[in-house]
Amino acid sequence: MIWLEFTIMQRALLACLLAGFLMGLIGVFVVRMRLSAIGYSMSHGAFAGAALGVATATNPLATGLLFASATAFLIGPIADKARLHADTITSIVFPLNMALAFVFLTLAPEIGLSSQVANVLWGSIISMTNSDLVYLTTLFAATIAIIYFIWKELFAIMFNRKLAEADGINTKPFIYLIILLSGVVVTFSLKLVGGLLIYALLFNPASTALQFLENMRAIVIASPLIGMATTVSGLLVSLALDLPVGSCIVIVSTIVFAIALLLSPKRRRKEVQ
Repeated sequence: MIWLEFTIMQRALLACLLAGFLMGLIGVFVVRMRLSAIGYSMSHGAFAGAALGVATATNPLATGLLFASATAFLIGPIADKARLHADTITSIVFPLNMALAFVFLTLAPEIGLSSQVANVLWGSIISMTNSDLVYLTTLFAATIAIIYFIWKELFAIMFNRKLAEADGINTKPFIYLIILLSGVVVTFSLKLVGGLLIYALLFNPASTALQFLENMRAIVIASPLIGMATTVSGLLVSLALDLPVGSCIVIVSTIVFAIALLLSPKRRRKEVQ
C-alpha cells in the first residue's frame, strides 16, 4: 500500500512539473501575442470535448483534442477567411463550448456527478496514468523542438507583429500554430486542474513573469519555472489541507501573481510617472 501511494505521488509530481512547464511556456506566447480571449475559448473547447468523451464513454483525451483542434480552426483560418475579428469569433465560440460541455455532461443520466464528471470539471491529478505521463513527456519534447526551430519568427511577432510583417514574415501560420499548441497543451493538462479552471494556469505564470522581466528570453525561461513551482506548491497544499488539487493550484498561482503585482517594479515606475 505504501509503495502504491508512493507511485501515485511520483506520477502526480511529474505530471505537475510537465504540465506546469508547458502551460507556463505556451502562456508567454498567448499573453504576449494578445491571444488571451482565444486562450479562454481554447480551454473550454478542450473542456467540451472531454465532456463529450465522458458522455459517450470514449477517450476524453481524444475528443478533447478533436474539439480543441476544431476550435483552433474556427478562431484561426476560418475566422480570417470570413473576415471576422478575433473578438467576434471568440465571443461566439466561448459560450458555445461551455454550453456544449454542460449538455454533454447531462446526456447520460446514469453518469450523474460521477468521478469521471468531477475529473473533467475540477481535475484529478491522482488519476494520472503512466500513459498520461508518456503523452505529456512527448508533448513536452515536441513543444520545445517546435519553439526552438521557429523562435526567431515568434520573437519578432511578440516584439511587434506589424514590424514582423514588414520584414516579410507571414505571421498568420505562426499565430495559428500557437493557438493550436495552446489547445493541445490544455487538453493534455485537463486532469491537472479541470476544464473550469485550466485557463488560469495558462495566464498566471506568464503574467507573473511579466511583472518583473522585460527580456523575452528571460520571460520564456521564468514563466515555465513559475508554472512548475505553482503546480507543485498547489499539490503540496492540497495534500496538507485535504482540498481539491486543481483548486489549490489555481489559488496558489493567483496568490503568486497578486504578490508579483504588488512588488512589480514596472507598476512602481508607472506610479512615479
